[in-house]
Amino acid sequence: MNDALKTAADTVLGYTTGRAGGAPGVVAMVTNRQGNVYEGCAGVRELGKAQPMTPDSVMAIFSTTKSITGTAIMQLVEEGLIRLDDAAKKYAPEIADIQVLDGFDSAGQPRTRAPKRDITVADLMLHIAGFAYEFFSHEDLKYRTAKGIPTVVSSSFASIRTVLLFDPGERWNYGCNIDWLGRIVEQQRGKRLGEVFNERIFAPLGMSDIAFTMSESMLARRATLHDRAQNGKLTPLPDLILPQPPEMDMGGHGLYASVGEYMKFIRMFLNDGAGPNGRVLKAETVEAMCRNGLPAGMHSGGWKTSIPSLSNDGEFDPGVTKTWAYTFQRNEEPAATGRPAGSLSWAGLGNLFYWIDRKNGIGGFWGSQILPFQDAVSYPGFVDFEAAVYRHAR
Repeated sequence: MNDALKTAADTVLGYTTGRAGGAPGVVAMVTNRQGNVYEGCAGVRELGKAQPMTPDSVMAIFSTTKSITGTAIMQLVEEGLIRLDDAAKKYAPEIADIQVLDGFDSAGQPRTRAPKRDITVADLMLHIAGFAYEFFSHEDLKYRTAKGIPTVVSSSFASIRTVLLFDPGERWNYGCNIDWLGRIVEQQRGKRLGEVFNERIFAPLGMSDIAFTMSESMLARRATLHDRAQNGKLTPLPDLILPQPPEMDMGGHGLYASVGEYMKFIRMFLNDGAGPNGRVLKAETVEAMCRNGLPAGMHSGGWKTSIPSLSNDGEFDPGVTKTWAYTFQRNEEPAATGRPAGSLSWAGLGNLFYWIDRKNGIGGFWGSQILPFQDAVSYPGFVDFEAAVYRHAR
């Protein structure tokens, strides 16, 4: 391990967890094409308890699940079983019932209409189908409330049978698209999504400490989610856990994992789809997944919260042009941290953040367990961590 990198990264983790009101605990790692070049942790798994955060601590990784589901979809494309321009209803018939929201009447009941065209698989991959999340959309939240639709963290099929905010293809909007892709994978493979992941992604990559339903060992190492109040006070939420087992394996947010397991997935993208126990994707598929897939002139951007206890308002790399690949955000200009244009990144609701820089052959992951999203301490810590990597990695 590079001594300068270790010193700089350890310092970032130390002040992120050690300052007043700091993150309870953080695990952060960096990999090159061969293996991890930095592994660090600081703080505790739960405030008020002595158990330290360790490299093998297990976290709810939320939306960092998405790119794994995107990989499973692209395996189907490689095999000729589906096409990205296919109508999604061909494989998930229930999606044909989803309507476009056309406002609310005087009684607060939604008015809807049929979409102008079918949702395609590509629309779902790119977040341009029209779906939203209830915590990033007042309209989606109001629709769910009026119709009695459960929250997505219920891990239920009912939770994604919601509404479109606009016609497919009109614009980029982050939402429950990838959960529908998980349904398509299950329909094609005839198995639960977790089983497909295990056989076709995790086994070739040597990943075992990752699952929708945690093993006893994973449960024993689980880091607790915490709530940060508006005054900055942190409160442990030890009972806040996704359903175990879930009704539906949620391809958009449902996995639990240790950070080290996710590094193996990042490394697969740095190595053109190859893993230690076999190939996951063809090199040309990886290249295709890393390109901007949005229509000309369309960009991805930030978000506004509709449930402040779950997320703050925010945007990654404000002022930097960002698009969307299959299934990552892509910065089209260099980021302030030193990450070059054309790199990939995304995040998870509990303040987990990762990036994949195929140009330089490095990637990193920052894991914490705090709500709301884009925490005032953990997110700046991640930015400092990534900047330290680009100053010192070699």
